[in-house]
Amino acid sequence: MNDPTPFNPYAGNILIDSLGAILNRPEAARALTFLPPRPENPGQIPKHIRLRYVIQLRDFHWVSLEGLRVQESIDLVLRDSYRYRDPCVPQTWSVIGGEKLAHKTPRAPAMAILVVGHSGSGKTQAILRPLTIYRSQVLAHESFPNLAGGHHQLVWLSVDVPASGRSDDLAAELMVAFDTAMEKHISGWKKRFATAVSRNRRDGQQMLDEWRQVVSAYFLGALHLDEVQNFFKLPTLKKRRSKSSDAADLELSIIEDQCLKWILTLTNTWQIPIIISGTPDGVGALMKRFANTQRFVSGGYHPIKHFESADDPAFFSNDSEKPGFLDVLGQYQYVSDPLKIDKEAASKILELSGGIPRLILALWVAAHRVALEAPKTDSLSLKDFERAADTFLAPVKPAIAALRSKDPRQIARYEDLMPRNDNFWASFWAAMGNS
Repeated sequence: MNDPTPFNPYAGNILIDSLGAILNRPEAARALTFLPPRPENPGQIPKHIRLRYVIQLRDFHWVSLEGLRVQESIDLVLRDSYRYRDPCVPQTWSVIGGEKLAHKTPRAPAMAILVVGHSGSGKTQAILRPLTIYRSQVLAHESFPNLAGGHHQLVWLSVDVPASGRSDDLAAELMVAFDTAMEKHISGWKKRFATAVSRNRRDGQQMLDEWRQVVSAYFLGALHLDEVQNFFKLPTLKKRRSKSSDAADLELSIIEDQCLKWILTLTNTWQIPIIISGTPDGVGALMKRFANTQRFVSGGYHPIKHFESADDPAFFSNDSEKPGFLDVLGQYQYVSDPLKIDKEAASKILELSGGIPRLILALWVAAHRVALEAPKTDSLSLKDFERAADTFLAPVKPAIAALRSKDPRQIARYEDLMPRNDNFWASFWAAMGNS
């Protein structure tokens, strides 16, 4: 991490200074990109060993322009929230102690960021990678303003909204995530919320307030809530497939509205920024009220889109100076006779994967499996990709066809175009690792 810039608008705030330097775009791109090692002369490596290299492509991450914008938004809202919570200011501790009106001067509420995309588009990675480039999730301070001795600072926390969408389950997820993060970074940490989580009868609102009070004392920088669509109840599959259904019929209903009210209070009163991510259906339901929309996009709205055209330079550019996703991925071929990455290859891979990054990587790995099974050849061809799509990716072919059709009625058959907890994917990746 570079030394902090001499032009520092937050100088003197221990919470911000400890985060590290403010990155410019090229620095952020380098920090966010992850490219697995590439073996030289793959033809000299036994095929069963090559598969172990191929599976490492699960970690492949080529940052997009929108991904860089997400990083910028996160850094802006996180640092700005700490500007209002400077521990050198006595009023900060009054707020932590529960005095909501401790600040007499007007203060803007903490900002929120909204990230939306189909399952597999990379929205979660677009958030988690920027969070993990800070020096640590939990920072240790040997000395701390207005405290005797040291203290710890919780920079970020990320949880999935539970499938139930209920406040008590959300609170339990938050409590477990807090204790897990602190236990990982602090030797001898005693779980703060063990009793609250284990209760048979739980009061969701009370648990959320208790969690908020504790994380405020540890100066939580930003909270990421993923799978926000779980706050809502889906229409039945029968209704989604109905030819007579219109947009009004297919609206999602909130499971427990106190969860959303609590989120707004977190930003408005307690100055903790929220990063919200989810699929289009859930985000659309969240945005039904203009007041909510204003608050949830105050720090940035980021649609993470799948690739829709082989002419999109972000997908395929054939330009070594400004390579696209497939240009870079194409360098990872573990055969003696590699596939030429051209417009034809880009179009075919886009067709078979629907342009969803997670599926592109899955297809790429599966095509290598097909190719490396051939006893007499050592090449990668488009036929290998077609066979991989018909076998390993067969369960998602109908969803890919629906996505590419852009027909709302076909798309309505799927909750988010790919199930979040699909056993097929678990068994697929397990098989890849055990081949």
